[in-house]
Amino acid sequence: MNVTFTSKLSVKKDILAIISDKKSLASFEELSKGVLNKVINIAKYENFKFNKLESLEIIGEEKSGYSKIIVIGSGESSSLSLKDQDLIGGKILQLGSGSLGGDIDVLISKNIDNDKGIERIGYGAILGSYRFDKYKSKKKKINLPKNIKIVSKNFKLLTKKLNQKKSVAEGVFLARDLVNEPSNILNPESYAKRIKELSKYGLKVEVLNETKMKKLGMDSLLGVGRGSQYESQLVIIKWDGLKNKTKKPICFVGKGVCFDSGGISLKPGNKMEEMIGDMGGSAAVVGLMKSLALRKAPVNVVSVVGLVENMPDGTAQKPGDIIKSMSGQTIEIQNTDAEGRLVLADALWYAQDRFKPEFMIDLATLTGAIVMSLGNKMAGIFSNNDNLADKLYQAGEDSGDKVWRLPLSDSYDKMINSKFADMKNIGAGGAGSITAAQFLKRFVNKTPWVHIDIAGTATGMEKNSINNSWATGFGVHLLDTLVSKFYE
Repeated sequence: MNVTFTSKLSVKKDILAIISDKKSLASFEELSKGVLNKVINIAKYENFKFNKLESLEIIGEEKSGYSKIIVIGSGESSSLSLKDQDLIGGKILQLGSGSLGGDIDVLISKNIDNDKGIERIGYGAILGSYRFDKYKSKKKKINLPKNIKIVSKNFKLLTKKLNQKKSVAEGVFLARDLVNEPSNILNPESYAKRIKELSKYGLKVEVLNETKMKKLGMDSLLGVGRGSQYESQLVIIKWDGLKNKTKKPICFVGKGVCFDSGGISLKPGNKMEEMIGDMGGSAAVVGLMKSLALRKAPVNVVSVVGLVENMPDGTAQKPGDIIKSMSGQTIEIQNTDAEGRLVLADALWYAQDRFKPEFMIDLATLTGAIVMSLGNKMAGIFSNNDNLADKLYQAGEDSGDKVWRLPLSDSYDKMINSKFADMKNIGAGGAGSITAAQFLKRFVNKTPWVHIDIAGTATGMEKNSINNSWATGFGVHLLDTLVSKFYE
């Protein structure tokens, strides 16, 4: 499927999609009176209100030249967000699929005719094309349209911009693929190899195995994987898009628990299979790096992902154990199912110590508590820097990967103090997502930092026209928007 922008309607006519409010419908100069009158009359007959994302399908006829006409309401233009524009694009694909796979021409009314919104309609159509059916022996055949052509006077500029958004979509698709993979396929070792394959896009990839991590003193990360048959890995991914090597890089860190049984503190069996998605933070980081490389982003970025598997075994760490992190700080393990923060502790310390970044942002499916707080509508963020947190919030509003800031404070920090070590890996008395963030804050020094808890958004969000997958790819567009908006 190909999404493009064009200056006029195609000569070949298969499906026509019209995006409009009620007032603007009669103003489409590109349409013949016959087609326009038919649409107006049927919309009136069907009591079509042109509300936001409301749709109407009209069977075409020989005189019109179209096999089908799709009308999608825009509602009031002021009420349309950029995420709504994505959803409109996905809806066009959704309603235009299943026929003979021809072309779709798209007309947009002047009340919503702005470049950024039109670009996002194209992006949404691309996002909606994702499928993960590689393990189905009998695949459901879906005839996607061959071409979606969006009419705009600024088609040349929009074509250039959409090429960048296609790179973002590639990153989102990679993140979805990684999260959807079962853990018997995607273990820490095979995951590291898959990341190394991204070197063909110009990324520099370095892998630290357990021997190298032991020399660095990463017992916090290594302790999580002790019960697994697979070696834990720390993968460093670099994108050098700037010639200025003196400028500090920006840094992203991801939790990559390829399967989380809970370890000795075993999880309940119900829905444990969904713990294949506990590496969603790392998947978002890896997807972001692919998108930055594909669009040749003029920025220097380094990412670090810790890849482990948390399993119960005779060698697995136990509640009551005390371990030493790379930072030198000691941690009392009170619950082996609070493992993601142990992985991130060493990954964050390593990143700030080695690369001295301008800032760090980590992503992790870290706590069930964040799901209780925010559901699966947005991710929670925690930060030691107001300016960076504000920028991330703005990036969330633009991208549609929405975030909401929660507090950090000394009173919460005291909740993870331990009687026997410098800290314990769980708090007490509620505020689980906050105490987890307080734990991570102890490993970032004075580096500006944001922690994003994506436990409610990496998987299982409400399905819609731009994502029909269990894995969402949440975070890729968010971080790409942050980079492009503020750091390029």
